[in-house]
Formats: sequence, C-alpha cells, structure tokens
Amino acid sequence: MAGKKNDAEGAETKGGKLGGKKLVVVAALGALLLAGGTGGGVFLLTKGDSASAAAVEEEEHLVPGDVTALDPITLNLADGRYLKLGIALQGVHTEGGGHGGSSGPDGSKALDLAISTFSGAKMADLSSPEQRQAFKDDLQAKIVEAYTEEAEEEGEKPHKTVMGIYFTQFVMQ
Repeated sequence: MAGKKNDAEGAETKGGKLGGKKLVVVAALGALLLAGGTGGGVFLLTKGDSASAAAVEEEEHLVPGDVTALDPITLNLADGRYLKLGIALQGVHTEGGGHGGSSGPDGSKALDLAISTFSGAKMADLSSPEQRQAFKDDLQAKIVEAYTEEAEEEGEKPHKTVMGIYFTQFVMQ
C-alpha cells in the first residue's frame, strides 16, 4: 500500500486525497487566514461576539510592566500540612507612570486570594504539576480580576494593573 500514508504522518489517505473531515479543517483554517489579520480571526473564533473580540484585542495590547515580588507566606493546608508560597505580580505598563510614587501594586489583595485559594487544598491536590498549574491558573484569574480597576466614568474601559502572576516559592511540608 504505497499510496497510503498514516494519518499521523500526513493528511493523505487512499489515492492521495484529503478525507472529508480533514478537508473541513483545512478549509476552516484557510478561511481564518483569508479573514485578514487578527481582528478577522478573532471575529470568526468568537462567532461575531464583539464584546469577546474586544476583550481578546485588549489582552493582546497589554504591555508587561514591573514585576512586584511579594514576601512569601506560610499557609496551613487542609490536611495539616504546610505550604510556603511566594508570589510575584506582573504589572501592566502604563503611560505616565501610574499612581504617583507607587513602586507597584499593593500585594494585600493577592495574598488574601492566595490564602483563600490554597487553604482548602490538600498536599495531594498540589503534588502533581497539572493540578498545581490548575490552582495557579485559578489564582491568577482571581488576582487579575481583583486588580482590574473599573473606570469611574461610564463608557470607559476597565484598567488592568496586574496581568499575571509567578510563583517564586512553592514548598510543601
């Protein structure tokens, strides 16, 4: 069967032609490319929801600013174990330098959210890299939301001051 290729090796099947499902995937990818730039691709991927498209566009234009490392904290886990957790906040670069002489966002909101997120966890919940990443993603979403400032005047976009987090320490005992 010299005319066939394994699906893992390529898109050819009997006689060198694309299968029905693969043809649809290739056509969809081609349509995305022809949509012109990221705006068209975002529009197609969000099924025309302009609010979702605007949110994706805003995320792409955020410029990383300073990283603020917070002092590590020690948390009691649910099973009587301990977690020493260090977090750094990835700020968003703003034109004009931000809020006066502030050297970065106040970490109290982030630490409070870390305590509430990890205090209910067990050591077994945090032992695998996949589960640890899931907890980190959850915490990051909560922190970014907490540090998103709503504009005082109607019609203005919310302003993000933190766009991500890093774990600087993660020690369980």
